Amino acid sequence: MAWAPDSLTALPPPQPEAAEKPGLPEVRGRLGEYASMPVLQVLRRLSSGPRGLEEDTAQELLARHGDNIIAGSPAPRRATRLLHALTNPFVLILLVLGGVSAVLGAFGAATVIGVMVLISCWLQVRQEQRFDRVAATLRAMVVTTATVVRRASSDAPPAAREIPIDQLVPGDIVTLSAGDMIPADVRLLRSSGLTADQAVLTGEAIPAAKHATSEDAVPDVSAGGRATGDLGTIDCPWLCFMGSTVTAGAATAVVITTGTATYFGAMHAHLAPRRAETAFDRGVKGVSRALIGLMLVCAPLVFIVNATVHGVRYAALWFAISVAVGLTPEMLPVMVSTALARGARAGARHNVIIKRLPAIHNLGAIDVLCTDKTGTLTQDQVGVDRHLDADGHPDPRVLRWAALNSTMAAHGDAAVLFNELDEALLAHAEQTGIPVDDVTCVDVIPFDSTRRRSSVIVRAGDRPGTDILITKGAAEQVIDCCTRLRRDDGDVPLTEAERQRLLEFGDRHAADGVRLLAVAIADRPPRLGAYRQTDERELTLIGFVGFRDRPRESAAAAVASLAARGVTVKVLTGDHPLVAARVCRDAGIDAGRIVLGDDIDALGDAELGDLADRTTVFARIDPEQKARIVRTLRAAGRTVGFLGDGVNDSPALRDADVGITVDGAVAIARESADVVLLRGDLLSVTDAITEGRRTFANIKKYLEITISSNFGNVLSMLAASVLLPFLPMLPLQILVQNLCFDLCLLPLAFDHVDERALRRPRTFDSARLTRFVLWLGPVNTMADLVAFGILLHITGDHPAPAAQALFHTGWFVENLLTQAAAIHLLRSRRLPSRRDHAALPVLLGTAAIGAIAMTLPWSPLAAPLGMTALPMICLLSLILVLVLYCVLIGAAKTLWHRIEGRTSAAAGPRSDGRPATW
Repeated sequence: MAWAPDSLTALPPPQPEAAEKPGLPEVRGRLGEYASMPVLQVLRRLSSGPRGLEEDTAQELLARHGDNIIAGSPAPRRATRLLHALTNPFVLILLVLGGVSAVLGAFGAATVIGVMVLISCWLQVRQEQRFDRVAATLRAMVVTTATVVRRASSDAPPAAREIPIDQLVPGDIVTLSAGDMIPADVRLLRSSGLTADQAVLTGEAIPAAKHATSEDAVPDVSAGGRATGDLGTIDCPWLCFMGSTVTAGAATAVVITTGTATYFGAMHAHLAPRRAETAFDRGVKGVSRALIGLMLVCAPLVFIVNATVHGVRYAALWFAISVAVGLTPEMLPVMVSTALARGARAGARHNVIIKRLPAIHNLGAIDVLCTDKTGTLTQDQVGVDRHLDADGHPDPRVLRWAALNSTMAAHGDAAVLFNELDEALLAHAEQTGIPVDDVTCVDVIPFDSTRRRSSVIVRAGDRPGTDILITKGAAEQVIDCCTRLRRDDGDVPLTEAERQRLLEFGDRHAADGVRLLAVAIADRPPRLGAYRQTDERELTLIGFVGFRDRPRESAAAAVASLAARGVTVKVLTGDHPLVAARVCRDAGIDAGRIVLGDDIDALGDAELGDLADRTTVFARIDPEQKARIVRTLRAAGRTVGFLGDGVNDSPALRDADVGITVDGAVAIARESADVVLLRGDLLSVTDAITEGRRTFANIKKYLEITISSNFGNVLSMLAASVLLPFLPMLPLQILVQNLCFDLCLLPLAFDHVDERALRRPRTFDSARLTRFVLWLGPVNTMADLVAFGILLHITGDHPAPAAQALFHTGWFVENLLTQAAAIHLLRSRRLPSRRDHAALPVLLGTAAIGAIAMTLPWSPLAAPLGMTALPMICLLSLILVLVLYCVLIGAAKTLWHRIEGRTSAAAGPRSDGRPATW
């Protein structure tokens, strides 16, 4: 799966050298030179050495080469953004209608349409700029770092420290371990069991093996020699490339190129990857198509009715154009951008960093949350609970061997991933006075998620002719490599009966929530070459070290809160099933039947989809199985969030609708995720989901209110076209009314949201929106028909031109007042009250509509718009119509929710598993 790290494509502009953007042939040639050189020559070329660069030298190089970033497309200029806004489908429709109006000589209407286009485009451009600033600010809060070896001065000792990856320069010495992003193009100096995921460069899902090479292994290219791989390309085994990720092993490397001079930088300049379309994108497109379809049906219908009844085709066409403009929600893009930006800022206040703003909607739509248990259901603190020999008796010698494994793995010549288990082991060994520093590390066979064990090879000073292999890992995986076990009276063969007893021994501890790691050793004759995984055989089992995850106090409350919001929690872990069951029980999760990774491999996608829907806990699963479960749930129609923080979680993070990680996660997890939690527990996820639903609820309000109101107006105009001998409102008046209404709807992005609207997953549902509009829209028409009757009665004694002006003005005022009332009556399930009222921006917006309605007929703009001052009897009558409208719309809304509630309850959940409501 192609993937481009956001932090590499981010924010500051490149420096002059980086801006040259060399092409792929030039980059390959440069990398080929470095690949063909001996290591010492590479270091000399870069004016570096094993002790790293001096800080002053690094700063000079940074000024010369520029920041280590891949500069994506520069931020568009305002003119470019304006051109993009003009190509929005809604704006294009307005431009066409404005052009037709100008051709017909309706210059006033064309002017108003032009003003609407300019306001819409200006607001969209302005909001996009704010949108980009918000996104950049949030991304900057999640910094990706690299471990670099530098010196404070020429005579100072080298020190390893973390710096932001954009501060790396050619010549820097960096260390890499499992889970790290490779921060630049590097030449390996030392490595141990290193593999790298290069899918972003090759599309290959299988990690590539990488290894450092000695100087005499590098061929003389000038003499026609050739290396194992294609020098200067991703096939070269001793080169690693920016954008790829360490999946296993460890290495020390020297940075050779940075920024746009890297292989990834050259590819990105020509093949910038595009992120796949999200559920949010599909929802917005679906609703937009439906609205355009409604306009294309209603506008011609209005023209046909008017032309047939009145026979004045020119006026009928002009009127139909105005109706089409009124049905065009040109402010929808502005509303969506405003709501998303507000949601992102609100999320940041809850320690939730949204890296990709459309993910806010997807958060609100989540109905399944898959999570690993460590760091979410449990604390990120693991403690050593026990250390036992093979017969279950406490034995400090087991702790010593296990601590030696962790010490050598962490501080050997090629460090591997040092996790919380190693930290807990060493801390416990130090507390108990167990010596762990009387041996020398010879080699390391690092941990990987398939073997689930790691080994170190050490040499003791009192045994110079023997290497000792120490293996530590998952109990069943280590026991499979053992042929003997150690007892006080000596080593004895490991029989099948003993093997079964040991496995049952592990299960009993797992049921108590204790994770057992087995420890085994073997003597090996010294060798010159590296040790391999095949050396993990014929081991002697020493015993077990037990760890207990500290349960997170907030886990049970968070799980209950998610359940109350319609989100099902599923646990996907590589741990022992009984340990997972105990953790779930402490968190209030009914584990039910636990499915193991071995069971998954035998299932097809359809069978796995059915199983995944019914299963709560999956244990002993590998990274690809996690991702497959996520993909299967999505294919079944669920909206899936995945919460993880390890390198083994990155495939599932990329495949989920919303990838969620924590700030302390490994680099690849942070880069794969859409959302980063600064507080790493499930309560933060609940806050993020709630904010996503609140954002979508306000977008939904805008759609429901504007479409139902406009649809009701179309029905009123069709009725008036048949009943009245003249047009019910002048086209110019329709355009002005629509502009005022649309602008006053934008504050809904900042409105309060009912708690009830936050209880269930929310997403776009065009069918429900259509039903809502068809039910509530005619209520507007009923109030309009009453207003028509009153206005006809009042204007009956006036001359025809004056009567028409009075009628047009009366309906203009009544329409704006009912639209202002609709905002308050339809924004919530409940009727407006002191406890349930709109936010201040919405109150100000509706006050503006009311002020326009009550002052425009008496303003200097009245005559150009064809309006006239209304008599008092007319105003009082329109106020009575407004009261009637409020009663009707309140009753219709209450009945709507009752009918929809019964229908949803009777229908049950949708067959695709998605939410049955907005």
